[in-house]
Amino acid sequence: MAEAGQSLDPGSLWRTWKRGGRPVLAYSRRPPLEGRGMPRAIRQFPYTPVLGWSASRYDLFSICKRRYFFQYYAKYDREVPIRRLTRFKELTTAPMEIGTIVHEVIEALLNRLRTTAEPIDRERFLTFADQAIARSLETKTFEEVVYGEVEAVRVEDMQPKVRACLENLLASDRFRWLIEEAAPRSGQWIIDPPGYGETRLGELKVYIKVDVLFPLGDLIHILDWKTGKIDPGKHRKQLVGYATWAATHFGIDPERVRPTLAYLYPAYEEVQQSFNAADLQAFAVQVRAETAEMYEYCRDIEQNIPLDKADFQLVDDQRICAQCAFRGVCYPESYPARLEDR
Repeated sequence: MAEAGQSLDPGSLWRTWKRGGRPVLAYSRRPPLEGRGMPRAIRQFPYTPVLGWSASRYDLFSICKRRYFFQYYAKYDREVPIRRLTRFKELTTAPMEIGTIVHEVIEALLNRLRTTAEPIDRERFLTFADQAIARSLETKTFEEVVYGEVEAVRVEDMQPKVRACLENLLASDRFRWLIEEAAPRSGQWIIDPPGYGETRLGELKVYIKVDVLFPLGDLIHILDWKTGKIDPGKHRKQLVGYATWAATHFGIDPERVRPTLAYLYPAYEEVQQSFNAADLQAFAVQVRAETAEMYEYCRDIEQNIPLDKADFQLVDDQRICAQCAFRGVCYPESYPARLEDR
């Protein structure tokens, strides 16, 4: 840690370095700066029907146009009732639900840190997570069950990883940083902001949803909790998106934003990158090009009315189809779905 008389910079550079499975905290020796232009309120935008870019939307568009149609334009399907398509759209998987539960529990943990500095009762904390698992199993419909891969998703299918993710966070340097450095300014934290993360790049509608934002010193820290595998191919796009979101909403220089991907499993590991105005401009160019591709599948761009379903081609790769929630719609004989309409 910092030597006597030196201040650990809360905007220090977290990297993917690890020693013995633990992240290493590197820090600069400059003193932390007082905050200027820290967030006061998230900007609101008037509703427009035009489609909005998001990383997940474009990824889906790139993988399979038909699935993209089902996901975003189900009400325009003239063959399959929207009620049935909605049932497929609502399917979840055990890995997806693990991520949702971990996010929910961490959100509750952060809200607790805003109100008390009392130590975490580990058993009560994990019991809270177990209760979230139980609610999920009771209320969600799992893709693995619908397609006959398993008879049922059980507590033991989810509990070990959920608990491991949460315990890895509690044992991390980042959690100590939250308690020792960030918590004194917890009144300015933004935790799971409402809505879908809408922002603007020029005239383009963009959705970039952040998990949590911590203003500290002269910097804004954004954390995105991850329960899946590290995906270097997506790192830069996600991180520059978060920097864009913060710079746009709060009118600050992107260099003052510290976006971080926090991987919770199998060990705690962080990926962070800093960006400048040129990086954000390049990101805007990319978003504009990807949005234009999606616009090509709209009959009416302003009203976000799609072309006919037949224009949204099925992907020609059964490996992709086998992982798709809508496979029972496209190939009902190959993938019979045990899914009743409500």
